[in-house]
Amino acid sequence: MINMLFMSFDLKTIFPLPDEALAIFDKKSIKALEFFEEKGKTYVKTFEHGGKDKMVSGAKTAPEEIVRQLYTYELIKKFWYPTDRIKLEIDVQFGREVGKKRADIVVYREDMQTPYIIVEVKKPDVKDGMWQLKSYANATWAPILVLTDGKLETILLRTDPNLFESLPQLPKFNETVEDVQTTVLTYKDLEEITNLKQLILDLENAVLANSWVNAFDEIFKLIYAKLYDELETPPNQNRRFRIIAGATNKENLDNICKLFEDAKHQRRDVFKDKDEIEIPENAVIPAVSLLQKYRLFWSNLQVIDDAFEYLISQDSKWAKGQYFTPRIVIDMCVNMLNPQANEAILDPSAGSCGFLLHGMQYVWEHYLNESQFGPRTELKQKEYANEKLYALDFDPRAVKIGKAMMLIAGDGKTNVAYANSLDSSVWEDTVKTKFRNHLLSFKDYDENKRNQDKMIDFDFDIVMTNPPFAGEQTGTILNNYDLWFKRDKDFQKTNKHQNSVDRHILFIERNLNFLRPGGRMAIVLPQGVFNNTSEEYVRKFIMSKARILGVIGLDGNAFKPHTGTKTSVLLLQKRENKKLDNYPIFFATSKVPFKDNSGEYIYVNNEDGKKLRNDLEDIAQAFVAWGKEKDQNFKFLLKND
Repeated sequence: MINMLFMSFDLKTIFPLPDEALAIFDKKSIKALEFFEEKGKTYVKTFEHGGKDKMVSGAKTAPEEIVRQLYTYELIKKFWYPTDRIKLEIDVQFGREVGKKRADIVVYREDMQTPYIIVEVKKPDVKDGMWQLKSYANATWAPILVLTDGKLETILLRTDPNLFESLPQLPKFNETVEDVQTTVLTYKDLEEITNLKQLILDLENAVLANSWVNAFDEIFKLIYAKLYDELETPPNQNRRFRIIAGATNKENLDNICKLFEDAKHQRRDVFKDKDEIEIPENAVIPAVSLLQKYRLFWSNLQVIDDAFEYLISQDSKWAKGQYFTPRIVIDMCVNMLNPQANEAILDPSAGSCGFLLHGMQYVWEHYLNESQFGPRTELKQKEYANEKLYALDFDPRAVKIGKAMMLIAGDGKTNVAYANSLDSSVWEDTVKTKFRNHLLSFKDYDENKRNQDKMIDFDFDIVMTNPPFAGEQTGTILNNYDLWFKRDKDFQKTNKHQNSVDRHILFIERNLNFLRPGGRMAIVLPQGVFNNTSEEYVRKFIMSKARILGVIGLDGNAFKPHTGTKTSVLLLQKRENKKLDNYPIFFATSKVPFKDNSGEYIYVNNEDGKKLRNDLEDIAQAFVAWGKEKDQNFKFLLKND
């Protein structure tokens, strides 16, 4: 008999982020795990009848064993299968070969000889088990197959030797497959997604690999069709985005294609008339199966954004020096600038529209509850978003993602446009029409007409942005920028000019032009703008045009794994035709990294649950407190009802 010393065991020694790695399991199930120590090694207590205790510490199979025991526990407690019908590591016979492969979990029928369910377990992020699982089914004739890594779960029904269809959930002990197939999937049945990025990886690797389609385009079409279904199908009706039980591959594909056509016609600013779903027939069931049970609307925006950032990175966006801004940095900027319900916000290099999303939600929470605008309603929320939020980006895929993110957040129609922010002369008429209402008016007729024609100066209240760090601008576009010209020792503009200008430098000037006098800006810039002697002329230009409100140094890991470039956030307020001398500036440096050296987010557990480690919230609060003391210069921090 083993002398077991039961102990508490920190799952973080196995999984850095247990909630994410074991997302398919209930917290009650995870708490049911029991660990014990023997001779300096840690073991997990098994749940199946007559099973052996498994080592989880110091063994390569430790993560896989945790997942296996949790799935076994839920088979017993959640799906009510008797423990004596559940066996682990069962030899599977392939022809004359015996014992060459072992099934992780087998649930037997009443005769204890015929497999009913076979579960293949992999450690998190390993997805190479589908072929192996189907081979078990062919060898044993088990009708139900499950593949899981703890994060995601795929459940298949074997209806023919070579035909498998998805099941929305595992049948309970007293349920039939038909009971599960006929279950209505309503909006309230959808689960909030916790790892869309991993699901997209599954779509790429298990579904779209070798299908000769563009992964970004096809996954984005599926996501948009799903969003449309969540938004337009009445909550109490069966979802249209689902696998139809008993239907053929072609019938299921036709169903999803029709749904996409409906979504496409509603969002003509996202898709072209000729756009169609191009995934092959044999991919539609596994593809839709992965997505159908999850809810995207009102989900955690960081989860959605991480997935979209991965998708867009498959193109060339990183090579252009464009990186999605961490949400914790965006929140800091929004809290510092305190956008209000009557203020228009612009992001001229919007990417996934993170600044707009968080600005929108900030205004909804702080200014559309009890204010001059009356009680907060969904209509008022959408009206605010449609009238006050604007975005530009020169990457068509980023624009698609931005529109999707705004839709997911619940704003409806948006002013997210595909255009080159640095050159309004090449904007399409539809973009010019959107932005013309925000052109700055001048008293001088000629100056006003020039601005109407060239669209240089605007009256946006707030600009929040993270412009691309890489790339130089050349050509005639530079004629529109003062920062193209060289300066003398007194910082006076000369007739000489540079051959090229870094794109982020031009964005500084352009963003100031987007602001009305008195408008304010938060912009993420590489540290060289603040330190390099060669860029002193840029700093002097900024001070000639704006009051510096604050400079916040970010941790060097902030934009990893894409770049280790040291960055800072610059807060500005555009001058109102008066000289400013000897004014205070808020300086701070982040000392608590929210990412590790690999670019993974660092979380801590507190009374409120898992939280991203950072000190940016404290910095924002310190800025607000400091600014309110100087309310003559920081009136925007005071609530404007």
